[in-house]
Amino acid sequence: MSLSLPEPITHPFECVALLLQGGGALGAYQAGVYEALSEAGIEPDWVAGISIGAINAAIIAGNPPETRIRQLRAFWEQITDATLGSVASYFLGDRQIDDTAHGVLNRFGAMEALFGGAPGFFKPRLSIWGFPPGALSYYDTLPLRATLEKFVDFDRINAKQMRFSVGAVDVRSGNFTYFDTETYGPKIRPEHIMASGALPPGFPPIEIDGEHFWDGGLVSNTPLQWVFDNATCRDTLAFQVDLWNSRGELPADLNGVAVRQKEIQYSSRTRTITDQLQQLQKVRSAIATLMKDASESTRAREEAKLLAEFADPKDYNVVHLIYRTAPYELDSKDYNFSRRSMLEHWRAGRADAHRALRHKEIFERATTPEDSFRTFDFKSPDDHFPEKDEPAP
Repeated sequence: MSLSLPEPITHPFECVALLLQGGGALGAYQAGVYEALSEAGIEPDWVAGISIGAINAAIIAGNPPETRIRQLRAFWEQITDATLGSVASYFLGDRQIDDTAHGVLNRFGAMEALFGGAPGFFKPRLSIWGFPPGALSYYDTLPLRATLEKFVDFDRINAKQMRFSVGAVDVRSGNFTYFDTETYGPKIRPEHIMASGALPPGFPPIEIDGEHFWDGGLVSNTPLQWVFDNATCRDTLAFQVDLWNSRGELPADLNGVAVRQKEIQYSSRTRTITDQLQQLQKVRSAIATLMKDASESTRAREEAKLLAEFADPKDYNVVHLIYRTAPYELDSKDYNFSRRSMLEHWRAGRADAHRALRHKEIFERATTPEDSFRTFDFKSPDDHFPEKDEPAP
């Protein structure tokens, strides 16, 4: 089946939101999704991310539309630069290999990141003397600052041409915080992105204005709740790009146990959240309908004014794009920064987004208030791979 590019798409929604979950090396999947959206003429008005999703979000928001894909590609090529696993993949090229050989290559890629870090992203603190006194992490993420400054125009982010949100956790209070260009006072800087991806104990906490922050995924690995709570009164088309699948089979071995554990832990119950938001929106829509038909004296009451603040007659379509683990992938898939693996994830994201964009119903408004919050997921759980003619990034 050929994956021809969709025609430029028009839609009736006031806001297009791109929501990017955390997942380390799996984040190349999100870059592939964005490439497909861009090819279809769909550019987000709001991009929100956690962890690696925050980095992808910063590159998207921090560049003009015509250079975003190029900058995303350059970033992912830098952090998956030549390693032993990548060299082996280079000689293999696009040659099809069996799951066993694929698993060996993936193990090489993960081991290289484990012991050598990822170029322009993180490097190990361990030396022949062990970890330095007072070390709060196994790796140093200082290289990421320079990489962010290279690929992200922070003046553009702070100019608010696109709404931008990244989540992090205050280490001392445990409170979940969003650094959002609409609600956060100070300017967004590289450390806000680094904080969102500071997953302990691998990465150190990041200091911001006297406080220290860890990865937002410790509390919630998806920004869906934040975007929905702050997108009221705007018809919104949201693309929720998850790197961890909440649904799966009973594991067959210990590696499968480790993979499934991570999937459950970091999927952040996205489907449960969407179910809750769907029910909440029905209530909000019902209140809006009742308030519209209420008498002036009823609307003047304080109770009615309180309800009116909660009412929301707008429509929300959430398109769920989920990376499905390939059979040969290990529990180290989120830190396998090999070039071959990156390209596979990118292609998978692009292919999945192409499939979703062919369904015209995602661009249609609801016909009844009861359907004002709708979710879509067109990916088959058994379909792990993009078509063979899906081009590489």
